[in-house]
Amino acid sequence: MPYLRRTVDDELDDLLPGLAAIALDGAKGAGKTETAERRAASQFRLDSLARRRILEADPAAVLRAEPPVLIDEWQLVPEVWDVVRRQVDRDPTPGQFLLTGSASPRPGATAHSGAGRIVRLRIRPMTLTERLVETPSVSLRRLLAGGQPALEGETGVALPTYVDEILRSGFPGIRDLPPRARRAQLDGYVRGVVDRDVPENGLLVRKPDVLLGWLRAYAAATSTTSSYNRILDAATPGESDKPAKTTGMSYRDALTTLWLLDPVPGWSPTRSPPARLQQAPKHHLADPALAARLLGATTDTLLAGEGDVLSPRDGTLLGHLFESLATLCVRVAAQAAEATVGHLRTRDGDHEVDLVVVRDDGKVVACEVKLAAALSDRDVRHLTWLRNRLGEDLLDAVVLTTGPAAYRRADGIGVVPLALVGP
Repeated sequence: MPYLRRTVDDELDDLLPGLAAIALDGAKGAGKTETAERRAASQFRLDSLARRRILEADPAAVLRAEPPVLIDEWQLVPEVWDVVRRQVDRDPTPGQFLLTGSASPRPGATAHSGAGRIVRLRIRPMTLTERLVETPSVSLRRLLAGGQPALEGETGVALPTYVDEILRSGFPGIRDLPPRARRAQLDGYVRGVVDRDVPENGLLVRKPDVLLGWLRAYAAATSTTSSYNRILDAATPGESDKPAKTTGMSYRDALTTLWLLDPVPGWSPTRSPPARLQQAPKHHLADPALAARLLGATTDTLLAGEGDVLSPRDGTLLGHLFESLATLCVRVAAQAAEATVGHLRTRDGDHEVDLVVVRDDGKVVACEVKLAAALSDRDVRHLTWLRNRLGEDLLDAVVLTTGPAAYRRADGIGVVPLALVGP
């Protein structure tokens, strides 16, 4: 398949001329290796046992290779991290090393975090823009610049296409497979995480099916702030002898280490924060397709409004998965704009904003996600409330929809089809 340029490619274009070492972090299958190897003059692919044995015996071999040197799955030989770090200390010449990793190393595996020497970038599954679903007309970077720019653009992408994109996945090696092969690959991906990846990263899994049940329960909690206790209870329905709370926390930590969980943290403004804000994270898997597959979702069941969710009052499974797809698209664009993403929810649930994109100076763009083509005043009430609270610190407010066109309402709030959002 031809390589589809990623948003992170633009970030690498900006950073490589000035940095000696960059690490690309992300879940297996997100495309880290393919992106990095296009820029590498030499490679050490440590998923190969033979190459791994060579580097275990002589980690300094990476210093004798022609730069830029790609060290793929570096966490399998964590000593190489310290070799790279020390080399950057001695010689900060830009463009020496690219490291990719599908897991964080175990605590103590490296002598130093690499802060100040190795810059880390997150690479996530492909966004709608990267999949070439539509040509974007609304730039998140432009919204973050302030001034409430004009919103324009039309799209023929409608609900069935969004459903198809949720199920097809943003993993480059999976999305273009025939439907049955794609489902088999997603099943194999999850089984590989449970049976191999989690144990290899130091967690003894005595009952793999319980971990698989926890993953399904987490998938059902997609786009919600359900407690981890509730997720653990949902993973073992009807069982009187439930796993301890610490078991659920160990699952969470292990899967986060593998970059498989990608929760959105709670956000609070730095100036005059509203009272009673909830700080619980909003749950997301790395790819909405994994959540859909874990829950057995199909095109027909999603369009019919069926599917298991942990918080039915928050909407349908399709609504949760559409928000997860929107979250993926916004987070990739936000990282490229050097911004972070959180969510806002009051403890009583009276007010919530799905995505809050935060600039370095604390000013924000607020985004609501609605599985709808047309909006009412009720659909923007949380954005109006936040605008009244933040004043000039709110740069812009938009609703991401399944509709056909981007525009601004009379009250200044933007309405943008998700397919038209880009970096």
